[in-house]
Amino acid sequence: MVYTRIVRARVRATFDQINDGDYRTMVDGLAPSFTYRFHGDHALGGVRTSRESMLRWWERVVRLLPGARFEVQDVLVNGGPWNTRIAVRSLVSGDLPDGTRYENTVFQFMTLVWGRVSSVETVEDLQVLERALEAVASVGVEEARAAPIVD
Repeated sequence: MVYTRIVRARVRATFDQINDGDYRTMVDGLAPSFTYRFHGDHALGGVRTSRESMLRWWERVVRLLPGARFEVQDVLVNGGPWNTRIAVRSLVSGDLPDGTRYENTVFQFMTLVWGRVSSVETVEDLQVLERALEAVASVGVEEARAAPIVD
């Protein structure tokens, strides 16, 4: 189906732009009313529903996990433009300031309504992520222990 191929390509292109340091493209793709949930009670966890909180969240991601890269492995698309369900499996990886390497599998479940993202739910291995955040905190970046950014 042509629509499915277009959506898959758009998802992959958005991750490529994030890898190039442009997270604003992702934020610009959000619907006026959206929910972004990242599971877990940690510095990157929480629920955001405003563009401002998403920008602050991405700024934190860049500070805590600089150079993190996403390798999209699967993009599953179902539905039409009025209600598209998307599942993405990707590998996120990058070097941590203590010399160790962060590698985790990320699952994202999204809903796209008429070309705009209305919901995102992000799940990854929280033990791996929390160890990475602790490694960042251990070199003096206290923000890695901060409360989630939420609305």
